[in-house]
Amino acid sequence: MKRFGLAVLAVMALVVVAARPASAQSVRWGVGAGLLMPMGDYADGDKLGFTGGVGGTYWLPAGVGIRADISYGTTSEKSGVTAHSTKILGGMASVVYQFGVAGPKPYLMGGLGFSNVKQEAGGVSGSESKIAFGFGAGVSLPMGTGGTRLFAETRYTSVSTDPSLTYLPIVVGISFGR
Repeated sequence: MKRFGLAVLAVMALVVVAARPASAQSVRWGVGAGLLMPMGDYADGDKLGFTGGVGGTYWLPAGVGIRADISYGTTSEKSGVTAHSTKILGGMASVVYQFGVAGPKPYLMGGLGFSNVKQEAGGVSGSESKIAFGFGAGVSLPMGTGGTRLFAETRYTSVSTDPSLTYLPIVVGISFGR
């Protein structure tokens, strides 16, 4: 199952890399980091954690983009709960819709992916890889004239484990490209 997950991530990366920009099309690459906020049952045992990731977006005309990204997040136990930690490694392919043509650009996104969730408790660890989905919003701000942009975004994410693992990453980063 882990090999399948790696294959899915590799295909998503190749889709973005193989895309050739045309006059109205462009590719932007980005890197970001931030906080991972557990939700639902996941929040009952884990406290706020950290997340980071990289990705690329192939922008088509009319503000529509195809995005592929890979992220890693980790959380740990709340005080007074059995000692444990949770680590999430995942990839997601999303459709992005961007508003506006100049200045700050708000955007919406939604997509499907594949995540591996590893949980350790009391010296025992378990891992499972499952389908994930996410939807969210963000804004990107220009930083000078070179095409570099600062972005801030969040995306409700759910991994189809049993029970489902839901979280909200709050990410700030920088993107480059046309």
